Amino acid sequence: MTVWDVLLWGVLPYVMIAVLVLGTVWRYRYDKFGWTTRSSQLYESRLLRIGSPVFHFGLLVVVIGHVIGLVIPQSWTDAVGLSETAYHVQAVVLGGIAGVCTLTGITILIYRRRTTGPVFSATTRNDKAMYVVLVAALVAGLATTLLGAIGGVEHNYRESVSPWFRSLFVLQPDIASMARASVEFKIHTLIGMVLFTIWPFTRLVHAFTAPLHYLFRPYIVYRSRDAGPASRPARRGWESIERR
Repeated sequence: MTVWDVLLWGVLPYVMIAVLVLGTVWRYRYDKFGWTTRSSQLYESRLLRIGSPVFHFGLLVVVIGHVIGLVIPQSWTDAVGLSETAYHVQAVVLGGIAGVCTLTGITILIYRRRTTGPVFSATTRNDKAMYVVLVAALVAGLATTLLGAIGGVEHNYRESVSPWFRSLFVLQPDIASMARASVEFKIHTLIGMVLFTIWPFTRLVHAFTAPLHYLFRPYIVYRSRDAGPASRPARRGWESIERR
């Protein structure tokens, strides 16, 4: 274990977490009106209707896969009878499909942003940097998954990356475990930390306030004023001129 291992896997993660938390609080307190995706649907909707769902649903599966792989210990899946081979196959299949969908969706969105004049004009340098890091994280993750599928990466990340990830939350970083990880996983992890470091200062921050309550709110009933007689008589002084 070298000094670089200590800095990258023992110090940098906590710097990232501090910036993520404090940056999010700062953004919410001082830039509430900027806490938005800055929707550009009015300028172009055809490509947006295709790229946005593909990207978001693919990303949702990617996030769920990362949570399962990093948080749930291998001993738990072994205990329920899920072998490492079976876990690896389903992770590669689902992860590969989700990764391709997410990368396809973000490609469509970037193409739309680059080729639609008003949308491109509204794109800031901050947005461009965010897209570069986000695409790099997706490409690195998908490459690691596909290399593992074809046998190019003989490495069980649940014996190295996952223990290190869980150890961060008990303030006892297992640096040695992460140091044993393959180069591909280390690159993917570093890009991921960069992404979460800049997260509060980009449009990605809207993910922290996703309108999940929309799924459970009651229906909104709209009634036309011409649908029938009013449910109560009009108040005095507001009668229609034609009725007088």
